Parts: sequence; C-alpha cells; structure tokens
Amino acid sequence: MNGQKFTLEVNPTLPAQLLRLPELALNLRFSWHRPTRRLFEALDERLWNSVGGNPRLFLRCIDQASLDRAAADDNFLDQYHKVLRGFDAYQREPRHNTPGTDLEAGDLVAYFCAEFGFHESFPIYSGGLGVLAGDHCKTASDLGLEFVAVGLLYRQGYFHQTLDGDGNQVPEYRESSSDDLAVTLALGADGQPIKVSVRLAAREVVAQVWRATVGRVEVYLLDTNVAENGEADRAISHKLYGGDREMRLQQEMILGIGGVRALRALGLAPTVWHMNEGHAAFLAVELVCEQVGAGLGYEAAREAVAASVVFTTHTPVAAGHDAFSAELVLRYFDDYARRLGIDGAAFLTLGRGGGGGDFNLTRLALGLSRHQNGVSRIHGGVSAEICAYAWPEVPPVDNPIGYVTNGVHVPTFLFQRWKDVFDSEFGMDWRRRLNERGYWDKLYALPDNLFWDVKQSTKSSLLKLLRARLQHSCRRNQISDAHFSRLSRWLNPDNPRVLTIGFARRFATYKRANLLFRDPQWLASIIGDPERPVVFVFAGKAHPADEPGRQMIRDVHAMAQRPEFLGRVLFIEDYDIGLARSLVAGVDVWLNNPVYPLEASGTSGMKAGINGTLNLSILDGWWAEGFDGQNGWAIPSSTAEDGRRDDEDARSLYEVLQDEVVPLYYDRDPSGLPLRWIARAKRSMATLIPAFNTRRMLANYVEGLYRPAAAQGRRLGADAAQGARRLAAWRARVAAAWPKVALRAASPWPGRIGFGERVAMQVAVELNGLDPGDVRLELLLTRELPDGPHAPPALSSFGAEATRTRVRDGHEAAIELFRPTGERAPDGAHLFASECTPPWCGRLGAAVRVVPYHELLSHPYELGLMRWL
Repeated sequence: MNGQKFTLEVNPTLPAQLLRLPELALNLRFSWHRPTRRLFEALDERLWNSVGGNPRLFLRCIDQASLDRAAADDNFLDQYHKVLRGFDAYQREPRHNTPGTDLEAGDLVAYFCAEFGFHESFPIYSGGLGVLAGDHCKTASDLGLEFVAVGLLYRQGYFHQTLDGDGNQVPEYRESSSDDLAVTLALGADGQPIKVSVRLAAREVVAQVWRATVGRVEVYLLDTNVAENGEADRAISHKLYGGDREMRLQQEMILGIGGVRALRALGLAPTVWHMNEGHAAFLAVELVCEQVGAGLGYEAAREAVAASVVFTTHTPVAAGHDAFSAELVLRYFDDYARRLGIDGAAFLTLGRGGGGGDFNLTRLALGLSRHQNGVSRIHGGVSAEICAYAWPEVPPVDNPIGYVTNGVHVPTFLFQRWKDVFDSEFGMDWRRRLNERGYWDKLYALPDNLFWDVKQSTKSSLLKLLRARLQHSCRRNQISDAHFSRLSRWLNPDNPRVLTIGFARRFATYKRANLLFRDPQWLASIIGDPERPVVFVFAGKAHPADEPGRQMIRDVHAMAQRPEFLGRVLFIEDYDIGLARSLVAGVDVWLNNPVYPLEASGTSGMKAGINGTLNLSILDGWWAEGFDGQNGWAIPSSTAEDGRRDDEDARSLYEVLQDEVVPLYYDRDPSGLPLRWIARAKRSMATLIPAFNTRRMLANYVEGLYRPAAAQGRRLGADAAQGARRLAAWRARVAAAWPKVALRAASPWPGRIGFGERVAMQVAVELNGLDPGDVRLELLLTRELPDGPHAPPALSSFGAEATRTRVRDGHEAAIELFRPTGERAPDGAHLFASECTPPWCGRLGAAVRVVPYHELLSHPYELGLMRWL
C-alpha cells in the first residue's frame, strides 16, 4: 500500500477513582519517591519499562482496561491513596523546617544552570553537572528553601548512545514532545503563556517559558522552538551542547538574559542569583542593564548587581571554560554595550583576562559576582590558581574563591532496599537526620547477614539489568546467542558472588578509563583466577566532538573482546541516571582514577559509598575529604610526567587490587559472609552519608553564600543604591592612586624573641592621596614547620581585629592588623604600628602587606590589589 499514512492517538479516560494520577506524573518528586514510581509500574509493568519509566507518556499509552481494573482493585487503591497522602503531606510541610537553612523573609534564590538531571525520562542533562543541579533543586524542595531554577528545554536533549561492532560510539538524538515531559506552560498574572524576547545580533529571538515542578520547587525552562522564530533560531534550544561556538553563545544568551526576563515576567524578584557554571554568566549582564536603565551609573550598577551574585565553577582546567572570539561577542552584544553606556572595547574587558584575547565567561562571572566557590577542597585551591588573573596582586591562597564540597540527594540514589531497612531498623526520621554523624553509627549494629543480604539482592537486580542491556546490544549488532552467553557468564543474578567493579562516567582523557589496561598481562592475572573471578563494568559517553574520548571507548571495547577479558570486562551502552542508580548501588567496588588534581569533585563515588559500595579511587576531588583509611581504598597518585605517571598509577592500582581488594572480598567465614568486607562497607555508609549529602551541601551554600549575598545586596541596594554608588566611587579613587602606593619598614624587625614576648613594628606607607582608612595593613605570620603531619586549625572568618589563625598553603598562619598612628614620616608617608604576640614557637615567616579597605567590600581582597613590604 503506497497511500498517505496518518497517525491517530487514542488516549484513555481516567476513572474517577484515579483522577490524581496526572498530578503525580507532573511532579518530578516521582524521580526520588520509589512508591510513586511503583504505583505506575503496578498498572502495567511491561509498558512502564518500555516507556523508560516516564509517567506522562505512560498515562497516554496505557490501555483503558488496565485503568479500569486498577479502579476496581482495593489493594491498588489502598496504595494509591497512601501515595497521595504522602504527597500531600510533603507539599504541606513548613517552608522553614530545617535549622540552619533559613533565609531572611522575602529572600529568594534564583539558580541558573545549562542542564538539569532529574530523571532519565527527562533528558535535559549530559552528566555530573546536570545531575548535581537536579539534586540541588530536589534538596531545596526537601528543605523548604525559597528557591527557583532556570534552564533550557532541549527538545532533543543529549544524545542516546549505541556502539557498533567495532566499538565506535554512535550518537542518536530523539525528539521529545512537551506532552511526554513533566512540563506545563508557565502562565503570567493574566493567565496567558509567558514568552520572552532576547536580542541576538540584529534580530529578536522569542522563547516560550515552560514550568517543571520538582517537589515544592519550580524550574522554568526556555524553549526557542516557537512559531515566531525562523528555522535556525528554533533550533537554538534543540540540543544540549550541540552546534558550533556561535550556537553555544546563542544558547547561553537565551539562558542568562532570557532567564532573567522570564523571572521578571513571572513577577519574581530574586535576592540571590546563583550562576552554576559560567554558561549562565550573561544573567549578570542583563541585571546590570536593568540597573543602568533605572538610572544608576554603570560602575555603581556593577557593584549593586555583583553583591548578590553567586558563581560556582566546576571546571578543573582553564581550557574547559567557555570562551568566544571578540568579533563574535561584539556582533551579539553591541546593543547591550549601548544599553550599559559603554563602548565595545569596554564591554570586552568584562570577559578578558588570563592571558587570552577571547571573551571568557568564567572571567565575566568572576567580575560580576562577589561570592565564588569551587566544588571540593582541592578544587577550590585549583580554581583559585586558575582564576588568579582576576585578582592579579593577591596570592591564590588568599583570593575570594572558596569551596563547598558537592553532595548527593540521598532519597534519589539510596537504593530502595536500604530505605526499607532503615525504616524498619531506625524509624522513619532518618531522612531528616542525614547530617548527624553520630546517628549513622547505628549502621554498625545492623546484623551482618541482613547487611549482606541487602547488598546481594541489590547486586542481583543490577545483574538482571546488565544482562538485559547486553542482550539488547548483541541482538542489534547481530551477535549470536552463544557469544552473548560467554559475555554474560559471570552475570548470574541467582548467585551474585563474583566481585564486580564499576567504572561509569563521562569519557574524557583526564578520567583515564583505559588506565586499567596499562599492563594487560598483569590485569589478566588479577581477574582471571577461576576461584576469585573479577568483573569490570564500564559505562559512559564521550562528547560527539571529543575524538580522544571516543577513542577511549574504542579502547575499552577492544580490550573487552580479548579472550582473557571476554565476559570479565563489559561496556554497557547509554549511561543515564537510571543505569547510574543501579550501578552505584549494585557493584561491590566503584573505581575512579583521574589525573590528579583534575577531578573537580566527582559525585558518582558518593552515590556508591552511601549504598555500601566501596570506593577505590585516586585521592582527588571529594575522595580526598571522604577517605579515612578504613572506608574504601586510596590509589597513590604519581607526580611523574607524561606516560610515566600513568605507568606508576596503574602499578599502584594493580597492587591495591591484588593485595587488598580481591583477597578481602573472597575472605569468607564458615557461613559464607565476608565479615571484614562488610565492616568496611558499613563504615563507608556511616561516614559518607552524613558528610556527602546535599542537605549538608545546601546548608553550606545557605550559610556561606546565599545569606551573605542577600545581605550584601541589601546593603548596597538600600536608599536608591547609595552603598553601591559609594563603593563604586571609592573603587575608582583607589584604582587611580594604587600604582604609586608603596610601603617600607620604619622600625627594625627582631630576629629572636622568647615565647610570650610582644613584637612591635612600624611601617611607613605612601598612600598617594588615599586616606589611612582606605587601606588595611596586615602582618602575616606563617609557621614554617618541617614536612610532616600536623593538625591545622579551622579557618576563621575575616574582619576580627584580634590575631586570626588560618591555613595557608598547608601551613598555619596568623594575621595581625596594623593601626594608623596618625603620624607621618619626614617624607609624608603615613605611619602604621602593630604589637603582637606570636602564637607559636619555632621558625616563623613574617611578611607585611597593604590592601585597599572599605566597610562595604564583600571580601577583603576582592579588588585584587596588594602591595608587599
């Protein structure tokens, strides 16, 4: 038949007893509430699996008969009403229900990110950044935080992955309909759908605003696929991280500028603006344009905006920061420069720095924010080094970049069997006590056989999933059933006794997925023992434009085909959140071997650790903070260069595997329990759950970034932004005078004193027209201990007049402030004096420095200016 083909969709009619199923399907709380997902699954398990656990699509496709049967099934209705009662109770929980996470009345955090990973059925994420953003939103909902998020609605999202017979990654993009996603049109006060317009070069591009509800948090997603736009502009929000550099710039303008306008159209007035990575940096440009349009001068407008902006960087290498050519930026931002009252050259300075001529979004974000952080302790230090150009005279250890170590949303990634055990053994309140370290000592009292039964049943579920995925891949690539049997011979769900090690993440060169195969013969000897078999499970995608990453996938695939590794090394296609939930919970060991110090944080290991899966990792990112010597294993990392580093790190990995990991797993008591393994796994859960959950992370953001940003925004914005005007005028005055500011000693420095004696010192400072109150003179004392273990004190806050101790380059340090004497040296320099009692014995390093000071600064060194004696 060659006639025209028509499509007809027939939708079921919901019985009156089940009318709230669409409400459950539209709220992404289902992504972390297994009973809700189980409710849909109970209606038709086969259909639920075939639609990828997407409840909206499921309700469009389910047979009427299935719904009618459920409406007449008392058992199903009991579960349905139980889920609804829990849903309604969650929605009604007090907004301020967790001590330490409250904002001031009227405060609102607006969180911008290029991707969000809520659930595998909502594919607008690519990897860790998106999953973290999704967890951030889920936790804001759990905590009742006044919080709204902004992103883009990618109709094709990130690609689905298959491998051909040679291990080549084949990307497949699938179009998503808004009818299939957990979104509705965002409506304005007049009840009409909201659209915003953003000027891109010489044209206006329109974006539709959609709303996704994540528990009690709203996420607004912009979509340029509307009739008002031409074909090219409709494609802007089509693919996540797709297209060329110009397409990336267009996406980031829609996200940042369009996102601000969307919130304004919704009548929202955030007091904190959080840029999660530099992709969202253009939001600050729009905010400055708003202030200038309201009559504030450009420099004062920058101060007013930056005071309330938070910037989180996740990138551990400078080359990973988005940058665009000057020509491209000027073509797109000429109109915005005019709105700001500056020329193109001045606009370009907002994004220039670090030795490059391109316009860098990280530089833009640093300059238009006053609250910055990395995502682990090590990454905070790495970021301070990478971004040091933004504060050129300030040592990286002192610049404003701090850190908040990432966490994971425990309700999403803790496997359901563990939740059931915690409910029965600990009571229902464990969900509210995730941050209490002592509370989780309860895990040590769990019976060993119960603990192991949960781990084994979770592993059995994973092995079923892996077999199904492998079989699907084999059939697509026309691989025989006999070969599939050989591939899956160690994946026995009925007897999950084989040590199974997982490695799943983005395939990028610094993550070194192929490090395991550095010495194939040694590896084969470790995993090939028939009495102590080992299986490695790999999964992950490489960006389609990342040829080295794609080659790594081919390398792993090739190794998996070798006779000695067949069935012992597996690559599972199309890594997504759903596969991740099963992998991190089901494998026995989670492997991570990045090049140190290039792992910004890494959250997959946290997800593994909270499920009793033991981490085997380089001490980088979060694991440098999480490892305590007994809750997993550390792989010593080499400081050698090039190939020698990989050789040495691979040797360390093999040694830990053969000497510690494999023997411990197969060391069983007479009943078959690996008691020492279980003890280590319990310690993993007990130490990692309270330290690396997103409740702790959000509490850190609220206390260290959101509250200060909101308060600083109010300080500078009050009384028609008088604070911002004062600060901008002062900053200009300091910038003009600073080149000739200098200091010299006006009294001798003693070479030796007794403990408890005071040291007096005078310094003369040439201020070049500045007042003594415009600067702060500091005496920096550093304890120069020999290399070796010593416990540094906790960091203390800036601003106290007394001696303050802190950690500086791994050494204890103290800062004592000088005071102006009111006197001058014969040449007119201002005299400053200090008397202090050094807090330690031994050799101390001493240095004197002067920095600009104003009471309205967000950070004492934010100007990036510093002079040393």
